[in-house]
Amino acid sequence: MASLPLVGLPTDRKPIGSHPFLVVGEKYVRAVVDGAQAMPLILPLLQPPLPAQAWLQQLDGLLLTGATSNIEPHHYDGGPSWEGNPHDPARDANVFGLLPQALAMGVPVLAICRGFQEVNVAFGGSLHPRVHEVPGLADHREDPDSPLDVQYGPAHALALSPGGLLAGIAGAGPVQVNSVHGQGVSRLGTGLQVEARAPDGLVEAFRGPGPGFLLGVQFHPEWRVLENPFHLGIFKAFGEACRRYQKQKQS
Repeated sequence: MASLPLVGLPTDRKPIGSHPFLVVGEKYVRAVVDGAQAMPLILPLLQPPLPAQAWLQQLDGLLLTGATSNIEPHHYDGGPSWEGNPHDPARDANVFGLLPQALAMGVPVLAICRGFQEVNVAFGGSLHPRVHEVPGLADHREDPDSPLDVQYGPAHALALSPGGLLAGIAGAGPVQVNSVHGQGVSRLGTGLQVEARAPDGLVEAFRGPGPGFLLGVQFHPEWRVLENPFHLGIFKAFGEACRRYQKQKQS
């Protein structure tokens, strides 16, 4: 029996009490297990970064998760940050070193929320630091006082690009997705192809150039992955890509 493919998940640096901890949201770990049918491997992101090759040689996939922090704006010429804007320099340094190597090796990548923004910046794109302040764009943030089921409940429709990966996963029916982000794509990275947009035109998903699996989504398909056929379809497609890559390495 073939072993489960290994999917790496980067950590975030989070203070708990008086000490910094390296953490990963359980919902992402669970979605890798239940949705992608893969084995999660937690990647400790330290400063300075650990050698990426030590991980990548073992991995069959990479899941760039969402986080409470935002990418430091100097990475995309976004000007100075603002007071209270949460950052995680260790994650920035690690992911922007890890991602190009992973893509060069053909490692399948699924990128969610912050991860979606990381991929866009890595491809030379830029971000809106505050989407809700951009004329013509909606407020995509959640109400932090609402229960989680409301925060991660359907928020807006998704306009899928005809013939795209997500259109194939969704089938003929309309798609509604959650919306829990304050930043978003301003200029799309070079070579990235739009997979979906929000009703206000904001890019909600893209795929990478070339034959490898690179899918980025601004929404959160890891949420209740087994209860939402569209969410599950995304993780199944990622898991299948990881298994193909695993077999390719073994052959």
